Amino acid sequence: MSQYANVTVVKKANVYFDGKVTSRTVLFEDGTKKTLGIMMPGEYEFGTDVKEIMEILAGDLKVLLPGDSEWISISGEGEFTVPANAKFKLQVATVTDYACSYIQE
Repeated sequence: MSQYANVTVVKKANVYFDGKVTSRTVLFEDGTKKTLGIMMPGEYEFGTDVKEIMEILAGDLKVLLPGDSEWISISGEGEFTVPANAKFKLQVATVTDYACSYIQE
């Protein structure tokens, strides 16, 4: 899906790691939530409250998912899922465009 219809966008940015990771929240009519953002090169660790599906739209990065010992490489486009109440690590090599879906289970 290249665009979303009938949504509300929260103007205030979500800013992490001194501005190296930013996103905007998109709210859908059915109550679901996504964020659209950019990550600058660097190393990051994030925690989740709910299950997240990270869709990489463009970029070059590696992700270490909870419980894994091997990094997953994504170049260009890709996707990964992080369970609720978990931490994951990212090594971002180039500016990366992403969409994150929050899944209430």
